[in-house]
Amino acid sequence: MEVFMHHCHHKLPTLLSRTLFKAVKRCHISCAIQTSPLVSVPSKPTIPPPLVSRLFQPSNFREGQEGGDLTCRSQRLMLQTGLIHPSNPGCFYYLPVALRSMEKLVRLIDEEMHAIGGQKIDMPALCSAELWKKSGRWELMGKEMFRLLDRHNAEYCLGPTHEEAVTELFASQTTISYRKLPLLLYQVTRKFRDEQKPKFGLLRGREFYMKDMYSFDINEEAALQTYHSVCQSYGRIFDRLGLKWVQVQAATGNIGGTLSHEFQLPADIGEDQLLFCGNCGFSANIETMEQGQTECSQCQTGTLTESKGIEVGHTFYLGAKYSQAFKALFVNASNVPAVAEMGCFGLGVTRILAASIEVMSSEDAIRWPGLIAPYQVCVLPPKKGSKANEATLVAEKLSQCLGNSLPNLRGEVVLDDRVQMTIGKRLKDAKILGYPYVVVVGQKALEDLPSFERKPEL
Repeated sequence: MEVFMHHCHHKLPTLLSRTLFKAVKRCHISCAIQTSPLVSVPSKPTIPPPLVSRLFQPSNFREGQEGGDLTCRSQRLMLQTGLIHPSNPGCFYYLPVALRSMEKLVRLIDEEMHAIGGQKIDMPALCSAELWKKSGRWELMGKEMFRLLDRHNAEYCLGPTHEEAVTELFASQTTISYRKLPLLLYQVTRKFRDEQKPKFGLLRGREFYMKDMYSFDINEEAALQTYHSVCQSYGRIFDRLGLKWVQVQAATGNIGGTLSHEFQLPADIGEDQLLFCGNCGFSANIETMEQGQTECSQCQTGTLTESKGIEVGHTFYLGAKYSQAFKALFVNASNVPAVAEMGCFGLGVTRILAASIEVMSSEDAIRWPGLIAPYQVCVLPPKKGSKANEATLVAEKLSQCLGNSLPNLRGEVVLDDRVQMTIGKRLKDAKILGYPYVVVVGQKALEDLPSFERKPEL
């Protein structure tokens, strides 16, 4: 063990990233203390590395098998690698590895929402028709809304969005002071939309996860400040994910309001047609422009060029559209009830997950945004029965060491223990799954000065 840790301390700087090297160095110091007969320290609980052989990650079609009506890269890769499994049209099981990634994405979103004052809540998916009729959207939503009757013949819907519900919640609190505003309430929850033709896997489904935030402000000026603050936070989220994104002028649609923007990831598979001005930087969804318009309306001199994008976020300045209907009032500085000004802000959580795979991956291998990769490191022991078989123990200790040495690596190391398979086959699987780092433990791990092989780019 001491020789192994000596190697970890002196050789891995050139093999692993700086963060991983720090982890191994700390592990070396820790093990040196614990193995000393003169020093007694309380042992810390360690987490055994997850084993690839135990992961519930079924492949949905074999290599070389046609994917049927799979029409985009992300859908095919997510099904092939067992990240998702089809349930019924437009609905999927989210399997353990994909769920790890999604939970990391939600934590990132939580960080940015909390940074601008967001408070997380959870609202019922089952929404009363009375609320929607009160806002005038019960009929406006059309066939995309899932509607149902309970045993008492009361009408409900499965919420595609929650403007009515959150405004009713605010209105029920009749003594909210202006000092508590802006109030930003958000949730991350399942949404439902009865798409006529669900397609592209998680990019256009009938059941999906969304982060939706609703803001309440004292006046239009304050509401617009909140609006721009949330837009900036969205930009930070996409920047931290390493995604190329654009914010474009958008239509308000059946949400309503007077100002709206979409956050788009440029992609050929995208269903949105976007226009860009190379002169002033103006950008818009084509649905907001006059048909056939080629001249930029902002600078009057630039020419608009067309591109496609995947919508991953949408923001709206609502004004008093909902707060007036629901009498969502606050007590202003003059101690007089006043109508709150509102905004709403959506992020497609599962769509971001799929879209990031769509725009970053190759045709045959997933590449994750680093912050939301399901696991950061995969350790490959030698094949069973090979000359390097004795190095299997070294691989197990290495994976446990890396997985317990630093908080940001805790639980982030997986051991591919399928030693009946060749290293080459497991490397191929690791490439498809997109681990940021793969460490191969082979014959050289048994030498007096051991070394490992790192695969930073697969």
